[in-house]
Amino acid sequence: MSGPKYQVAAPPPKPLLVYDGDCGFCKLWIARWREITAGRIDYAPLQEAAARFPEVPRTEFERAVKFVEPNGEVFSSAEAVFRSLGEGLRFSLGRWSYAHLPGFAAVSEGAYAFIAAHRDLAHTATSLIWGEDVRRPTYHRARDAFLRFLGVVYLIAFLSLWVQVDGLIGAKGIAPLPEFLAAAHAQLGSRAWLSLPTLCWLNSSNAALHFLCGGGAIISVLLICGIAPILCLVLLFVSYLSLTIAGQDFLSFQWDILLLEAGLLAIFLAPWRWRMRPNEPAPLSRLALFLLQFLLFKLMLLSGVVKLTSGDASWWNLTALDYHYWTQPLPTALGWWADKSPEWFKHFSTAFVLVVEIAGAFLLWLPRHLRLLGAGSIVLLQILIGLTGNYAFFNLLTIALCLLFVDDYVWTGRRLTNRSAATGWPWPVWVPAIVLAATLPVNAMLIYAGFKPEADWPRPVGFLYGAMEPFRIISGYGLFRVMTKERPEIVIEGSADGFDWKAYDFKWKPGALDRMPSFAEPHQPRLDWQMWFAALGGDVRRNRWFPGLATRLFANEPCVVRLFGTNPFPDKPPRYLRANIYQYRFTTAAERRQTGAWWKREDRRTYLPEVSLRGD
Repeated sequence: MSGPKYQVAAPPPKPLLVYDGDCGFCKLWIARWREITAGRIDYAPLQEAAARFPEVPRTEFERAVKFVEPNGEVFSSAEAVFRSLGEGLRFSLGRWSYAHLPGFAAVSEGAYAFIAAHRDLAHTATSLIWGEDVRRPTYHRARDAFLRFLGVVYLIAFLSLWVQVDGLIGAKGIAPLPEFLAAAHAQLGSRAWLSLPTLCWLNSSNAALHFLCGGGAIISVLLICGIAPILCLVLLFVSYLSLTIAGQDFLSFQWDILLLEAGLLAIFLAPWRWRMRPNEPAPLSRLALFLLQFLLFKLMLLSGVVKLTSGDASWWNLTALDYHYWTQPLPTALGWWADKSPEWFKHFSTAFVLVVEIAGAFLLWLPRHLRLLGAGSIVLLQILIGLTGNYAFFNLLTIALCLLFVDDYVWTGRRLTNRSAATGWPWPVWVPAIVLAATLPVNAMLIYAGFKPEADWPRPVGFLYGAMEPFRIISGYGLFRVMTKERPEIVIEGSADGFDWKAYDFKWKPGALDRMPSFAEPHQPRLDWQMWFAALGGDVRRNRWFPGLATRLFANEPCVVRLFGTNPFPDKPPRYLRANIYQYRFTTAAERRQTGAWWKREDRRTYLPEVSLRGD
């Protein structure tokens, strides 16, 4: 089936694959096969080896590759390929299928004959899909860039929280941490440590919170500099987990969990060295790399799939972005302009989001150029999201994960191999294998639940997820599963006499109609974000932290007042407080020209009735 059979009189002492040294396509794939066979066979171009075997006509060498066994047997074409790749292995699926699976040999030989007759086309296609190196990619440069970038994201997260932490969860903050931990201990008893794993059980003072934020920032800088990466990553994970638990509602966002999940997995990717040196790569765990790459795949796939399975028709009829730019939590001025784009462009943009999140996720697993297309499209999407809305460090962290799909050949124009270039101690393979075994069932169920939201979880998988959930090390994702189609905004007002009311303006969220939406990212004003969720809830009783906010405003508590853009009562706290909900919307271009306003509002209704702590 693969051509005439030949027997040579002077066989090589070691199996030999003879190929056309003038064929660019052949040379590309021979480089890959050398790596796969790992020294079990020899390779030689026909221009050098054909003369050694006069029994085989040169035209036969030119027609197809030849595999010469030490017993003198010669095999050609697809059979030669499968035999060579399976040489020395106890079992080779390709070799077995060729010999035993009906129709497999015929199809293989037909495909080989077509490629052999169109080598230039095959070379062009290979170059377009893989590039000029089809060997298994390595990711030493990507690891170094990702870990340093992760350090930047950690630094942003710690610094952003540090300037707000007293007002949010400090002893005199909106949701005081000591009170939260005391209530948790009273309810959970000895299980409180395991249910709420935070170092703040040891000390919940403001000084302890500052120590965690400041210490995390310093360790982040060390990671950016490549110093003691594993130790830094462990300390960063423990510190940020502690703050996430302590932060209650204010640190319950998807990017907080994403940072912890990525931060934990990064520990097993980091090199066992006191200093990362890009020019001296250390061994890299393929399993750890896969876990982090799978994290991006899960993030993007679920983000797209849940939109289509949520029952929200706006994703199916491509009208979601008709609402998104003005209903998202903290839009930017560019978001106002994006909202003025033509309807057809917003519908196209909605389709683009879905294609990138779903199809782009699968492109990540394909050969180099398709993989780079997938990663690049995700980066582009994150940049566009960041230009039109403020999503803290989410976009940066997603882009950091995309770096893990850029192999060494792209970074340096050459491939680094673990054997020849990497030095140092690797992670024992069983360590990331345990992580994979523990997380794979849960991740599989999270993805399945994205497609089938009503699916029941198998009890063992649910138990495993419940055991890991307190540590924020695995999660499902999916921003804007259901598109918000209106924008309620809470306006808090105070009064000294019950007649003249003054509004508390926030630093970032919409308030004054003529204030331009601005950029806050990568900083996250967490109170501004929670006010968006509170307004969507529509009932003050659903937000346990809101009465704490009112109490601190009555006291003119400095650490809380600093979270606002202005304090209308700088000298004496208000005697009365109230909060109303308005429906906000971007102005039209004509309204903007006439009034100078970016927003318009209507339909006032009560959120918090007029209250006073003085019994008035």
